[in-house]
Amino acid sequence: MIRVPSFSRRAFRVWQRNRDVFFRLWKSELGTALAEPVIILLAMGFGLGAYVGLVGGGSYLKFIAPGIIASYAMFTATFECTYGSYVRMEIQKTFDAIIATPLSLEDVIAGEIFWAATRSLLTATLVLIVAGFFGLVSSPWAILVLPVAWLQGLMFGSLAMVYTSLVPAIYSFNYFFTLFITPMFFFSGVFFPLTGLPEWAQGLAWVTPLAHGVALNRALMAGQFSPQLLVNLAVILVVGLALFFLALATMRRRLIH
Repeated sequence: MIRVPSFSRRAFRVWQRNRDVFFRLWKSELGTALAEPVIILLAMGFGLGAYVGLVGGGSYLKFIAPGIIASYAMFTATFECTYGSYVRMEIQKTFDAIIATPLSLEDVIAGEIFWAATRSLLTATLVLIVAGFFGLVSSPWAILVLPVAWLQGLMFGSLAMVYTSLVPAIYSFNYFFTLFITPMFFFSGVFFPLTGLPEWAQGLAWVTPLAHGVALNRALMAGQFSPQLLVNLAVILVVGLALFFLALATMRRRLIH
């Protein structure tokens, strides 16, 4: 009989536990969350942007800002549910301690993923504020970048948790970042329009989950909408939910069997 993974509202307690740890260490966490995306944004925008011209004009810095926000929503959730979750599971044995309480294993994993989504939201908020300070936001619709970041965090946190359920050792995360996450960062439309790629490469790029987040952010920050954006949102929702329940199932298999 197939067991459908489920969780309860007790998952909030795991989210709460991770939140409390985060705010105890907020000074070091805040610097990491904000410094790298802002450095990338400014270095690429002001550095490379001085030599790059967009078809139809426009600021290169304004072009890459939405992609940087989407990318670091991805990175934040991915790090949280790979290295962070693995350490709590295998080294600190935090999962074992929590499961000894009335919380179920699914509650623990759901709480971990929800916290990863919240971390993505926090990172996106900080970078969006910086983007607004530099005049890179052209529309009040940009506020909707924040719920999109949360949904991205749910999707990438779930994906990372599925991978975490399969790895034999912490060193295996190097393959995930080097062969999947980093290439997606460079080939999902963050730094150049996907229309500049060959047709086969465009199709491959649109298969990547990040490309849909980049497209949504770019439209929201510019205030330019099209029916294609509904497809982008649907992909994030459907893939995110599918990966979320898959993560509950694969982590249960790892920890119980």
